[in-house]
Amino acid sequence: MSLFITLFLVVVALVVLISLFKINPFISFLIVSIIAGLALGIPYSKISIAVQKGIGDMMASIVIVICVGAMIGKLVAESGAAKVIADRIIQLFGKKHIQWGMLLTGFIIGVPLFYNIGFVLVIPIIFSLVYQYKISPMLVGLPMLASLSAAHAFLPPHPSPVALIAIFDANMGRTMFLGILCAIPSIIIAGPLFSKTIKNSGSEMDETLYKQAVIPNQLPSVLISFVAALMPVGIISFAHILPYFFSKESEMLSICTAIGDPTIVMLLSLIISTYLLGIRLGKSIKELMVIYENAIKEIFMILLIIGGSGALKEVLIQSGAGDQIALFFEEVNIHPLLLAWLIAATIRVSLGSATVAGLTTAGIIAPMMHHIQVDPSLMVLAIGAGSIMFSHVNDSGFWLFKEYFKLSIKDTFRTWTLMESLLSIVGIICVMTLNYILPMF
Repeated sequence: MSLFITLFLVVVALVVLISLFKINPFISFLIVSIIAGLALGIPYSKISIAVQKGIGDMMASIVIVICVGAMIGKLVAESGAAKVIADRIIQLFGKKHIQWGMLLTGFIIGVPLFYNIGFVLVIPIIFSLVYQYKISPMLVGLPMLASLSAAHAFLPPHPSPVALIAIFDANMGRTMFLGILCAIPSIIIAGPLFSKTIKNSGSEMDETLYKQAVIPNQLPSVLISFVAALMPVGIISFAHILPYFFSKESEMLSICTAIGDPTIVMLLSLIISTYLLGIRLGKSIKELMVIYENAIKEIFMILLIIGGSGALKEVLIQSGAGDQIALFFEEVNIHPLLLAWLIAATIRVSLGSATVAGLTTAGIIAPMMHHIQVDPSLMVLAIGAGSIMFSHVNDSGFWLFKEYFKLSIKDTFRTWTLMESLLSIVGIICVMTLNYILPMF
């Protein structure tokens, strides 16, 4: 059986198991990895070893960053820091420029908060503004949710970007910087600009959604809230800028390299945030540990899915499939970044899961990376852009948006689905642009 027919059937099997038979993605990855190993000729005795190695290597490289990132995000939400950030930005921008305020709010909140948590958290903020200013929910909601989606697709410490960075051995600081460059034009077009074209979509909102979420009695200050939410970005930026002020022989270079390591970045951020948003506001260590434990419970299944994707990647590597794929695409006139985007977009449309789409694509592309001259950070972003393409009825985000905003299926396609597609398309355009600009510097 030809390699590409095998790979096609592997992806189809994954789609069928998850979407048709409703098998958990982690279990689906394990089953498909074993089937792929058999089909690609790996000796029976070595398939389980490859699966275990793939899961172990993947988990070892991402588990700390994702778990600690979840803890920070949960603390930012439960301390009220996210609300403080939203209130201040809205106050600064006012009604006239509220769309841009919502865009910035969504982006800042989206950096530490995982998407589902961020979505539920910002809904009361969106509808309280709809009620207060008597404006279209689309004008307020789409800019903020576009920002959350872009952060989810492009920026660590979100699970998919972190896992892709590990798979492609990309630099986290560089990926974050380039991810921000791609995210800015994407969310401007898919958020404030696009929302003006469909501002009359939707119906009357449920008044219970106008109410603000329950918040703590003592809120952190505006400065503390911003510092805590953006701490990982700040430490990474500091660690990558500081070396330019020292000679190559300076001891500071090794110190900056150590500080810039993703594990150290996240642990430092957690320690500082624990004091600023926890101990300083009167929370006990016991209370904080409960918050952190709950954060881990919320992302445990995501970790397993990522581990399962590592099994498939390792099977493809050990089978030699990567070398054969690379040789084939040397003769095909399509850029590897665009190819990765297309594969991720196809799997996303088929499965509905951005995380599974990104990780499955990485498993296919990673084995051929040493044959192609592509910036690993841009490959992470290309796959991230493809993984959010055309969200529709097989995506939980589609239904969350539909039900909260009281839309018909048709209007949800006209609003949510088009917004996600714009993010994806503008994102890959930005990635391809950076691919041609970066070598000039």
